[in-house]
Amino acid sequence: EAKCDWEKANDILRKKGLQSADNKASRDANEGVIFSYMHHDSKLGVMAEVMCETDFVARNEDFQAFGRDLCLHIAAMAPRFLNREEVSSEDIEKERNFQLEKAAEQMAGKPEEVIEKAVDGRMNKFFGETCLMDQPWVKEDKHSVETVRKNLVGKIGENIQVRRFVRMKLGE
Repeated sequence: EAKCDWEKANDILRKKGLQSADNKASRDANEGVIFSYMHHDSKLGVMAEVMCETDFVARNEDFQAFGRDLCLHIAAMAPRFLNREEVSSEDIEKERNFQLEKAAEQMAGKPEEVIEKAVDGRMNKFFGETCLMDQPWVKEDKHSVETVRKNLVGKIGENIQVRRFVRMKLGE
């Protein structure tokens, strides 16, 4: 299919893996592991619940590595929400109004649709900074956490979901 082009072949396989992940998303994920990370000074801790379909996959080396890396990612990047659906409408409205005011000041005299597009871009950046699944993966920032998860689903062949997480820092 790629006609001996390695990069094209890699892209094709990645796309097939992502399609496979979308197809498996409807299947129940009732097994899994609660992963944890405690920083060396014991002032920062993370717990993340990562679900899969079978206990066999829960013991899989790639699944385990994803869970450990996910905890390190959460510790480093401090997401506030799991995904966009968890962000309250009040928080979205507040951020959108802030970005609209900021864009209107910075882009005074520009057409309204240009300002709206700028605000949409800034809102996507907001979600990318605050929502775990939208954040750039800390180990390979070309992909989001969601893309890494989907690639793992394609590789392992089971539905894998990040259900919830908590990040605790002393004094926060």
